[in-house]
Formats: sequence, structure tokens, C-alpha cells
Amino acid sequence: MATDKELNDFLANVERRAFKQAVYAVRKDEAALDIVQDAMIKLAEKYGDKPAAELPMLFQRILQTTILDYFRREKVRNTWVSLFGGFSRPDGEDEDFDILSSYEAEEGTAAAESSADQFERAQTLRLIEQEVEKLPARQREAFLMRYWQDMDVAETAEAMGCSEGSVKTHCSRATHALAAALKAKGIKL
Repeated sequence: MATDKELNDFLANVERRAFKQAVYAVRKDEAALDIVQDAMIKLAEKYGDKPAAELPMLFQRILQTTILDYFRREKVRNTWVSLFGGFSRPDGEDEDFDILSSYEAEEGTAAAESSADQFERAQTLRLIEQEVEKLPARQREAFLMRYWQDMDVAETAEAMGCSEGSVKTHCSRATHALAAALKAKGIKL
């Protein structure tokens, strides 16, 4: 069982990385802060009695689920706003008014992208995930910790039980292998 101090120390250490991860996902600082706070509360309330070694994986899963919940809520909220927000033209002429033609999505959101762009991005992400899965275990582990979980070299080395030089080597080999594999498939990042 994790003590209160271990739980507090874990949350203090993971806060910055979790915020960055949430900001990258939702692209709004305020929403990212709420997501991280909700994830921390859920971890403390529901899993505070788990061993300290299990906290990182539990927190990561809770954070990802909380981010997905945010997108689900936003989708529902945006649907209702677009359905009921402003059924008339601003100039008062309602003849042949089409709300869908006047609706503009906020720049930088998924709603502003075309379906083709969304599909292409989803395919690219799927290909990247497939190539990451093909990496050797140590390279994949180092790559995910460094670039997806935003851990620094020292933290990654400690988590992997190896030297910082080994982490750098694994990351370098992983990025080169991924770049070559993606380039062969015609993906330029």
C-alpha cells in the first residue's frame, strides 16, 4: 500500500508531464488543468490503497480515460450548441437560410478539419503505432517513455534500470528505425 507521502510525492512528480500530455491532446490549457486534476482525484480516491509501484500505470490509464471523456463531452456539447445556437441569419432575413452553411468550426479543432484530413491523420497514427509495436522491446520502451510520456533521460534510465547512455542509444535507434519505416511507406513527418 502506498502511504500518503508516497502518493503525494508521485502526484507532485507526475503533474507537469501529465499537464503537457493533456495539453497536447486537448489543445486548451484550462481544459488540460481540469483533466489532470480529475485524474489525480480519481487516482487518490479509488487507487490510493494500491502499492506505490502500480501508481504510474494506473495514473496513465486514468489520465487517458479522462481525456477521452473530455472529447466525448465536447462532442455532445458541440452537437447541441450547433443544433440550437442561432437559427436565424444575423441580418434578419430568414429566407433560404441554411444553418450548416453558416456554421464555422473553431480553427485548430477537429471539427475544422475535413473528413479526408481526419481520415488521413487516423491512418498515419495507425501506421506509426504499428511501426512502434515492431520495435525491439527496449527501444520501444525507451521511445515511449521519452517521447510519449515526456520523461527525461535520467527518469527513463531509472525506470528501465539502465544507464543514461543506453537510453539515448535506444531512443536514437528507435527514431531512426521509425523514420526509415515511415519514409518507406511514404509518410513524411
